[in-house]
Amino acid sequence: MLSRLQLLVTRKLDGLLQGDYAGLLPGPGSEAGESREYRPGDDVRRMDWQVTARTTKPHVRRTIADRELETWMALDLSASLDFGTARYLKSDLVLAAATAMAHLTVRGGNRIGAVVGTGPDRPVREHRGAFWKRRKAPAATAPEHPSVVRMPARPGRKEAQGLLRAVARTEIRPGRADLGELIDLLNRPPRRRGVAVVVSDFLAPVDVWSRPIRKLGVRHDVLAIEVVDPRELELPDVGVLTLADPETGALHEVQTSDPKLREGYAEAAGRQRGEIARALRAAGAAHLRLRTDSDWLLDMVRFVAAQRHARTRGTTR
Repeated sequence: MLSRLQLLVTRKLDGLLQGDYAGLLPGPGSEAGESREYRPGDDVRRMDWQVTARTTKPHVRRTIADRELETWMALDLSASLDFGTARYLKSDLVLAAATAMAHLTVRGGNRIGAVVGTGPDRPVREHRGAFWKRRKAPAATAPEHPSVVRMPARPGRKEAQGLLRAVARTEIRPGRADLGELIDLLNRPPRRRGVAVVVSDFLAPVDVWSRPIRKLGVRHDVLAIEVVDPRELELPDVGVLTLADPETGALHEVQTSDPKLREGYAEAAGRQRGEIARALRAAGAAHLRLRTDSDWLLDMVRFVAAQRHARTRGTTR
């Protein structure tokens, strides 16, 4: 299944971002280098005030042109994503989005890594799959986050395929991953400027994850991929419906033939999605919504093409 998915992504997306590194600033570079004395015509935004204060002479910080891109993904595989009433499960779209990002990223020495969050009832572990046997894996990290698996960033298609296989094998556990903590892990340890991708249904309260994603956007280009099922937006008229909360196991009986109930549900869902969109926009994140009842690959192709067009016009985000 994963091989067919990768082939499908390759056919549709290949070439859309060829030679284009969305995560790095245009110009001479974005990584700090050595300082030198200020000369007329230098960009005053590059002033190195600490060296200037020590030497009493104006200095500017030179930057290093680094054309490699590092992408980190935060993949939410909470129990609420093991759900779907249309063509796909939401968890299928999480894997599809990760596959597409891996394909768009891994070229020219670029690296991709991931942190995967699921239910809180298993210990954290550092993935030690066969495709990382060449290097000694570091000790398990973030023991205070027992629902998270960290997959180190590695260059090369083989390593990216191994990462995707590990994501596909991840067992979805009962409960909800802490989305705010999952996003925070993309900031630890501090990394050079790159791309951060958050894939989730964002059903956790907005105040749980809005601050971490704003913090992430200070240094990185952030892409938020929201996974949605149509039944989360509106209820069908099918009479009495028994619903089970996948995270708590609680059961609820709903009389869906009541038009006022369906209308109220749709209004509440609309407000929730609007709040999510506003929080992502306030964080400066690019926002892509994938639905289980639509052609996710076509939606992604359109999004990538629009992002590339925006960058060529100098209007990213």
